[in-house]
Amino acid sequence: MLHEIWKSISSLEFWLELLNSFKHLGPLAPILLTALESFIPPLPLVAIVLVNVAAHGVFLGFLYSWIGTCAGCTVVFLVFRHLFRDRFMKFSDRHPKVLKARKWVEKTSVATLFMLVLFPFTPSAFVNFAFGVSEFSRRKYLLTIYGAKLIMISLLAAVGQSAVSAIHNPWFILISIGILVVTYFLSKAVTKLKIDRVNETTSKTENGSEENTEKAPEE
Repeated sequence: MLHEIWKSISSLEFWLELLNSFKHLGPLAPILLTALESFIPPLPLVAIVLVNVAAHGVFLGFLYSWIGTCAGCTVVFLVFRHLFRDRFMKFSDRHPKVLKARKWVEKTSVATLFMLVLFPFTPSAFVNFAFGVSEFSRRKYLLTIYGAKLIMISLLAAVGQSAVSAIHNPWFILISIGILVVTYFLSKAVTKLKIDRVNETTSKTENGSEENTEKAPEE
């Protein structure tokens, strides 16, 4: 059942039909369609952008997709920041491992965040949640998101144009597949690096606490 649903929403035909059914909304349809990915992690951003480019051309497809994903990320981030952060702070204070992960997020550099968001396979909803419930600067987060999404959507729009051009030149298909494969593995590598660093920080902190506990009686 779930496999069939995922197979359906992963196809370009599904998104083209959905986009056509809301054609009367004009530019609002592709913008809202792209914004949905920020709310629902399983939605394939790559497929949505490709559909927008195929339906509206490179420039408008890129513009609608960028506005949509930026708007969606902004809304989700602000909702978590203003409605759930205080509750999450109290929760993390009672759970040391969650607190350490939150502190690590807050210390994340702008460059690391930029690279993480740059990859289309990084789930926007998770990133928006993690930084929304932290004390990471709102201004830095949003500006970094907008810049990273600008480059990422531009690349996807180029891939979309390549797919259209592939009708006349099959080499564009290989180029598009190559770009997507590289970004996929890079996103996996960066995500794994982030998790490893969190685990390493947690381990060092726990070891430091144990050493302090052992030294305390001697004093």
